Amino acid sequence: MVTQVLEPAQRRRADESDDRLFYAAPRFVHHLDAAFRARLTALYRARLPAGAVLLDLMSSWVSHLPAEVAYAEVIGHGLNGAELAANPRLSRHWVQNLNQESQLPLADASVDATLVVAGWQYLREPEAVAAELARITRPGGLLLVAFSNRMFAQKATRAWLEGSDQERLACVAAVLQANGWRVEERLAEATRAAGPAGWLGLAGDPFFAVVARRPD
Repeated sequence: MVTQVLEPAQRRRADESDDRLFYAAPRFVHHLDAAFRARLTALYRARLPAGAVLLDLMSSWVSHLPAEVAYAEVIGHGLNGAELAANPRLSRHWVQNLNQESQLPLADASVDATLVVAGWQYLREPEAVAAELARITRPGGLLLVAFSNRMFAQKATRAWLEGSDQERLACVAAVLQANGWRVEERLAEATRAAGPAGWLGLAGDPFFAVVARRPD
């Protein structure tokens, strides 16, 4: 059962063409800066237990997981097969456009935690995805949705484009709470740029995250 939160107008995007076309060419670049990536890895280190089965949803050629921690399996999903194939942390992967098909090819209660980085803003039906993630997650399992203020604006939903940072956090939390998740934490943090820019006191990409748990 999917509980809708967004209005139809909030789901619209400037570019409604097939997402597979937009992501057809691999992008072997970092979409978030080093400061954001370091904070994300620290969050994973603190919240993800060693030996867990992870789903890296809407992934790419890098998963930002702590190098020293071993997991039972890291399953990758995304829109570009070349990027996923180049990701050394993935045990296996598949390509799927979640805006055309939200059902995930994974068994009920088969995953300990799901990671979504810089991808939630592109989902036209985030409620359906949230419900699917609740289905495949073991009781007590985690969902970590992290993002900054960078995006491909033409592919982001109107709700995301028109919302403030705090409104985006609230929107993610509302969608999750309505579809089988208990929100434990909302993070909104400034970061300091890496290297010489940081020495000069310049800011890095802001870090936002929603941490939710599948109830027992």
